[in-house]
Amino acid sequence: MERATTVIGQSSSFLDALERASRAAALDRPVLVIGERGTGKELVAERLHRLSPRWDQPLVVMNCAALPETLIEAELFGHEAGAFTGATKARAGRFEEAHRGTLFLDELGTLSMAAQDRLLRAVEYGEITRIGSSRPLHVDVRIVAATNEHLPARVEQGKFRADLLDRLSFEVVTLPPLRARAGDVMVLAEFYGRRMASEMGWEDWPGFGARASDELERYDWPGNVRELRNVVERAVYRWEREGPIDSIEIDPFQSPFRPRPMAHSAAVPVMVPQLEAVETTAPPQPEPEEDIRDFKLRVARFERDLLLRALSECRYNQRATAEVLGLTYDQLRHALKRHELLSAGS
Repeated sequence: MERATTVIGQSSSFLDALERASRAAALDRPVLVIGERGTGKELVAERLHRLSPRWDQPLVVMNCAALPETLIEAELFGHEAGAFTGATKARAGRFEEAHRGTLFLDELGTLSMAAQDRLLRAVEYGEITRIGSSRPLHVDVRIVAATNEHLPARVEQGKFRADLLDRLSFEVVTLPPLRARAGDVMVLAEFYGRRMASEMGWEDWPGFGARASDELERYDWPGNVRELRNVVERAVYRWEREGPIDSIEIDPFQSPFRPRPMAHSAAVPVMVPQLEAVETTAPPQPEPEEDIRDFKLRVARFERDLLLRALSECRYNQRATAEVLGLTYDQLRHALKRHELLSAGS
């Protein structure tokens, strides 16, 4: 992995976490990086590698959650030809690729117990064995792992090995979420805004207006820095006026036309208009000559009138009508057939 690392922030909580990572970088010991999604765990792992004596050796990244459980061990430790179906030739695993360098294991908490057993031996003795082989290989690898889970709780639940956690937690760096980094929101927003403006060829950076700045500061940022970056870059590319950027859209999915949840998985998405105030509490008054005791006739008349109104509001789109009335498509069709309205609107 070769790229420019950008770690930005000035809050004391963030700088304290960076300082702890920097001090641990020089030691050839495992480090566990903890933090919510989007807090920059991979950037800190790269910082640990670049500041270590292994800086000129490989930094190999593996996302443990990105692979099915059946392939994780083969990815980590490699395999011999014929070890399993599809293994047509031998392949080195991530440990071998990271020999003399650093192996970054992201989403560590998702590892299966079997993979944890083999990982423990690799960390403890510096030995791995390819799948399908009986000959152990020696590897010199520094482990940096990251997770957004509280691993001691997973140990208590029997989902993570206590001895492996002990081996990997020589140093634990916990990254603060953006909501706990006082003053960092606008520092990051300015950085990402300037960079996006430069990418779009703007000659000057207009900055953010008071309303946009206030909205950025007040939001809780559950997606942390990653979410902030998306919001800022989207605001810059959409801004087409003069002066400071003063329009921020936090939720890009917010729309009056977004699809409604489907009644069941087999339903086809339909854009449905809101049916205005369909009154269902009082049936229509009977005609003068109608017998008030004929309950079934009055209910049928009311149901037919309601169906006709809903069909009209939805422009006789039967799937949309079913959605508005809270019926399945089949239920609506049965009701229309019962009232001889299947061809209504055609």
